[in-house]
Amino acid sequence: MNQLHDWDNLLLAYRKAAKGKRGHADVAEFEYRLEENLLQLQSELQSQTYQPGKYHSFYIHDPKKRLISAAPFRDRVVHHALCNLIEPIFEKSFISDSYANRVGKGTHKAIDRAQGFARRFKYVLTCDVKQFFPSIDHEIMLAILTRTRTSPDVRMASIKFKSLETFESVWLIQKILQSGAGVLQEEYDMAWFEGDNLFSILRPRGLPIGNLTSQFWANCYLNPFDHFVKRELRCKGYVRYVDDFLLFSNDKAQLNEWRGQIIERLGKYRLTLHESKCQPRPVTEGIPFLGFVVYPAYRLLKQQKGIAFQRKYKLAKQARRRGELTFAQLTASAQGWVNHVRYANTWNLRLTLLN
Repeated sequence: MNQLHDWDNLLLAYRKAAKGKRGHADVAEFEYRLEENLLQLQSELQSQTYQPGKYHSFYIHDPKKRLISAAPFRDRVVHHALCNLIEPIFEKSFISDSYANRVGKGTHKAIDRAQGFARRFKYVLTCDVKQFFPSIDHEIMLAILTRTRTSPDVRMASIKFKSLETFESVWLIQKILQSGAGVLQEEYDMAWFEGDNLFSILRPRGLPIGNLTSQFWANCYLNPFDHFVKRELRCKGYVRYVDDFLLFSNDKAQLNEWRGQIIERLGKYRLTLHESKCQPRPVTEGIPFLGFVVYPAYRLLKQQKGIAFQRKYKLAKQARRRGELTFAQLTASAQGWVNHVRYANTWNLRLTLLN
């Protein structure tokens, strides 16, 4: 395996980080002195003197309010360099029905899988973790990433892989975790768990939404939970996309029993569910999942998603009339939305909105 600071690894990391963004000022500035910048990063990583920069944070509404924190481009290159090394290790341990931020997976395949289960089972338990990224505990995260065996609740049962402690990347994982501590502090509503005390308030937590490492580590954080569902609950119908997951069964009572076990197990990772939304329901009522409502025979777009696009498209057309947007840009925006919603029964909706 290539070392973190190998030139080929850093050059590949730069290319991945710059893909589709070479017109951005920070990317162009880095590229102007590419060799010099990569050599500087190589030196800092080799001597373990690298220090992450300051995040640029802003809010989006899609549809709910989220704080996005973007790292400087230089740091994004380092994130790619790290993930080039550790992703293949963890990818082998992920279950096939985890669909977020993985090659060959994605939103539409997760929806296809959910609909397939809806045709096989009568009931579904829909689950959504409260404030997932702000809640991620750094101590637990590091234990999972370094494969430490200090807690039987964290380790991945019967999965044997070489410990990351044998690689030089552990110090960098700690640096990136520490750089994100406090970024989402104001977004987190304190949750208390069994055995907590006043020092629990000071536990470092939170992964900045926007980092490549955050997206990948989110999968790692819930990977032991995935194996709990498959190996201990023996759930045959399970789909997860980041912090949204579904459990299917023909027995409603079994889903209620699993619900209690899930809440207890997630507590070990200092996570809580939206319990009022986490209730067994017949699949024929429709399953709200990833912006769609999935039925056994068809699927629809969530109403609020259609309204949000209608509002956005109206503003884009106004910008086009003022000359602030080209016709090609307006067309590309509409086509991007069409390519997403065409995976549902939305023909009439598209005709109405794009008439």
